[in-house]
Amino acid sequence: MKFGTLYAYWVSNWGADYCEMARKAKKAGFDVIEIGGGDLVNMSDAQLAELRTTAKELGLEISANLGPPRDKDVSSADPAIRRAGVQFLIDIMHQMVKIDCNTLIGALYNCWPYDFKDLDKDALWDRAVKGMQEVGDEADRLGITICLEILNRFETILLTDCEEGIRFCKDVGRDSVKLLLDTFHMNIEEDDLPAAIRKAGDLLAHVHVGEGNRKLPGMGHLPWAEIGKALRDIGYDRMVVMEPFMKPGGTVGKDIKVWRDLSGGADEAGMDKMIADSLVFLKKQFLGA
Repeated sequence: MKFGTLYAYWVSNWGADYCEMARKAKKAGFDVIEIGGGDLVNMSDAQLAELRTTAKELGLEISANLGPPRDKDVSSADPAIRRAGVQFLIDIMHQMVKIDCNTLIGALYNCWPYDFKDLDKDALWDRAVKGMQEVGDEADRLGITICLEILNRFETILLTDCEEGIRFCKDVGRDSVKLLLDTFHMNIEEDDLPAAIRKAGDLLAHVHVGEGNRKLPGMGHLPWAEIGKALRDIGYDRMVVMEPFMKPGGTVGKDIKVWRDLSGGADEAGMDKMIADSLVFLKKQFLGA
């Protein structure tokens, strides 16, 4: 397994200096930095080259995380929005190639956050499948893995547990389109977290980890040793990326619904230490050391 973190742990607003975030991730001991995929389409070739070089020098891999905006929703009833959504994801993947990034993750089948104005799940599902088939065709060509994130009922109508995710991937029917399981969302929706991991099996291509209240692994109640054993049982050897959100404020706090300080008032140095300590804890649980 390769261990990483989402850059947003260190910022209040979406978007960042990803070279700086990569250096912070490396200092904490990570193998992967997860960046905002939507930002890639606004970066110049020079900026992309700098990020690629920085990650390579640090020995880090990059994954790209995305929650598509409403005007680029592949499940929309509006054909123009659907077309824009498919093209947006394809444009991101072409930028990913320039930074040697081959993993695009998120609730790509929908917009995020979802507004729950359209509750016709069957129609949404069918449109999302067709959109992801187009995206999957290009991902197959580019050698990129699409990892569809299973969210909870408060953030999407479509994929809210592992069972739905498996069915959706089978409907899409593209080798590049697989699953992302996130322990935060699983804690809300799954009866048994390790059992869901084993059910996903070979379809599982990315894992997000965080406690049930968005804190760092090891700061809450989730059964990390059992989760780690389930991952080893299915031979999982891909990325395990922390997605903790500890501070309120800014667009990150608003969108993630962090309304109180979960860090205990930690300053930047304290935040750095907490995530490094959490990584040591997580490796011990997941690698069985």
